Amino acid sequence: MRAVFFGSPEAALPSFEKILADGHRLELVVTQPDKPAGRGKRLAANPVKKAALERNIPVLQPERIRQDAGAFAAIQNIRADVHVVVAYGQIIPVSIIDLPQHKSINVHFSLLPNYRGASPVQWALLNGETKTGVTIFRLNEKMDEGEILATAEIDIRPGENAGELENRLARIGAELLGTTLARIADIVPIPQDHASASHAPKIRKEEGLLDWTAEAELVDRKVRAFTPRPSAFTFFKGQRLLILKGCPTEGTTGESVPGAVLAVTKEGLDICCGAETIYRIMRLQPESKKAMEAHAFSLNGRIGRGDILG
Repeated sequence: MRAVFFGSPEAALPSFEKILADGHRLELVVTQPDKPAGRGKRLAANPVKKAALERNIPVLQPERIRQDAGAFAAIQNIRADVHVVVAYGQIIPVSIIDLPQHKSINVHFSLLPNYRGASPVQWALLNGETKTGVTIFRLNEKMDEGEILATAEIDIRPGENAGELENRLARIGAELLGTTLARIADIVPIPQDHASASHAPKIRKEEGLLDWTAEAELVDRKVRAFTPRPSAFTFFKGQRLLILKGCPTEGTTGESVPGAVLAVTKEGLDICCGAETIYRIMRLQPESKKAMEAHAFSLNGRIGRGDILG
């Protein structure tokens, strides 16, 4: 089968590689433009572009695919059997969606119609879901509302963060994509139940600010959802402190205020939260410093019992 692949981040790579491994021909890769990265802010290629160039697959990087007549012509000239979309990062117009015989299909990291949008993995964790999955659906002109071709459900593991969960879903999605492409001509699409839909809008960096008046379980959800990026954070002595790993823990808070350091141990920093609950910070990253264990941060008196975060 001749395909055009639309994708950009690392999470799209397992599907990219599965298409090739199954003997399909990737005639073109459409991906996001290069972006500044690193201290020097030099333009850098994303993971999908790098993988395509390594295999001598032509790459197209339109700034705005909906307004790019040249991009449309290039994709049209491929005459692909199918377009595969995985975390591309732009809305694809219907004129491109409908070009192939089998239209355009998307690998989405949720069980649609739940969590339509840009951040389904993060919102599943923020909302305390215990299950999630992958949906392969046929694109249409609306956001994640197309007919479903295949699904796979998984359990969310205790303590799993967004990066870890997304990596698992990416691998599962690639396998599901393989079986879907193998029988795409015989699949009967299933319409989504729009009345039961939920949404997962793109999360913003500033939303990672931790509220220590919330219960420890809610703090934990945010840390997991915002790890590895854009990262949950708090403030200490006027400096931003990224919280990379932790967990709710047992104990008594006494009359401490939310954000107060209750204990400093080798296991981490125990922080008073709302409703007399406790969250243990296990790993963190001070501003302009490398990530470290919370206990290491406490050495030399940098933080101690009675200090306040937030």
